Amino acid sequence: MMKPAARGILAFLLTVMLMSPSTSAQVLVRQHSAEKIVFPELEFEPPAVEEHELAGVTVLVLEDHSLPLATIYVRLKGGYGLFSRDLYAAASALPSLIRFGGSKDLAPDSVDKVLEYYAIQTSFGSGGEAISATANALVEHFPLAVDLLGTLLTEPAFNSNEVEVWRGRQIESVARMADDPVRLAYSEFNRLLYGDHSIGWEMGTADLEPGDLSREQLLEVHRRIVCRDNLVLGLAGDITWSEVEHLVERLIDRINPCSVSLPESPIPTIRNAPGIYLIEKKIEQSVIVMAHATDLNLSDDPAYFSATIGNSILGGGGFSSRILSRIRTQEGFAYSAASLWTMPRRYSGLLGAVTSTRPENAVPAVEAILETMRGLVDSPPQASEISAAVNAIVNGFVFNFETSGQILSRTMFYLSEGLPRDWLERYLAGVQGVTANSVHRAFLEHMRPEDMMILIVGDPERMGREPLATLGPVTIMRESEVR
Repeated sequence: MMKPAARGILAFLLTVMLMSPSTSAQVLVRQHSAEKIVFPELEFEPPAVEEHELAGVTVLVLEDHSLPLATIYVRLKGGYGLFSRDLYAAASALPSLIRFGGSKDLAPDSVDKVLEYYAIQTSFGSGGEAISATANALVEHFPLAVDLLGTLLTEPAFNSNEVEVWRGRQIESVARMADDPVRLAYSEFNRLLYGDHSIGWEMGTADLEPGDLSREQLLEVHRRIVCRDNLVLGLAGDITWSEVEHLVERLIDRINPCSVSLPESPIPTIRNAPGIYLIEKKIEQSVIVMAHATDLNLSDDPAYFSATIGNSILGGGGFSSRILSRIRTQEGFAYSAASLWTMPRRYSGLLGAVTSTRPENAVPAVEAILETMRGLVDSPPQASEISAAVNAIVNGFVFNFETSGQILSRTMFYLSEGLPRDWLERYLAGVQGVTANSVHRAFLEHMRPEDMMILIVGDPERMGREPLATLGPVTIMRESEVR
């Protein structure tokens, strides 16, 4: 994988900026004008990831002998979205409590001492449909790291003090939501769109009663998640399969087969109710979130790649994108604005935009965004926009695979999503095959500015109630009534 020359250019530019404004500096800048700089084409060769199977568990291995380090990656199907609401808190807390709640034979502080003494780094995380864990160490301590990770995963103590610490942090986070207009906006927008589906859930005080984090609930969630059928493993670093096979076999042996299969997350029904949803809050910056459902999914369908490039042109591509150019550069309404076009693997995504601006500019900003969207429905983008978006996405894609960890974790994600084994090649080829006409077709078929659900957190008196009404029917959501 070629390292891009961009880093050298950045270093050069930084040097120039730090120089005194002398004649030599001026000459240097003049001789190396941006117009004359030629960047070599970035090269990308899909990584060589080995795939093995032990006891029905898929194991990915990526050798990287640049440093005497190794990492194990664990992915387990089983995020909070696969459980009923009464187990929401327990499923959400599980990764943190596995890491910090100690094991059957190791108190939490003893775990910390072992990790510190051997310089083992761990991380645990969760999402709606999976939890993850990693352990990184010097090669000489890697067997210990794998063994310790296995102990934490299979023998959690769920220390009661750590349970209460986690609960307290969540209660504090819930209390702070009202003071964070951005978080409030996203949370309420998800609830409006998804209702009682797990995507629309937000941790609340009702989820954090003592009974919601009982030992029985934690053990039930753990039993259903940490089992062999849910497991995918990855190992990367200064290792070979022959060196680590026995470690992996021993780890898998410690994990029980699943007694009950977890269901797939139910397909959400996304609400379609265009209009303005206003959370009244006297703040200096109105927060605006707007979107409607779209049925494009993550796949190798050419429409997926056209939508990816289209979103970059619309508002996902930084300063050159149309929404940011209009909102920031032309109108001066806001410092930042962006589009979103989410395309999950199994269910409908969203197409919309987000920004924040002074209350007086909220309505004009919404109008400007909608007008920008209509422009891409009415006519194809310019060839130069296509070229710039393709180059940016391809180059950014390459940067996602700079380290063995990035390569392996993304490969594990693609595998878990059921994507083709040659997805990396298909992605690059698909993006590079996008045309102005195919992007225009994606917008024609999927973007409906008139169907936008628009949620605004802000002061209606400063925004103007009459101007708000010109955008569509207004539903008042008083701050005291949300969440």
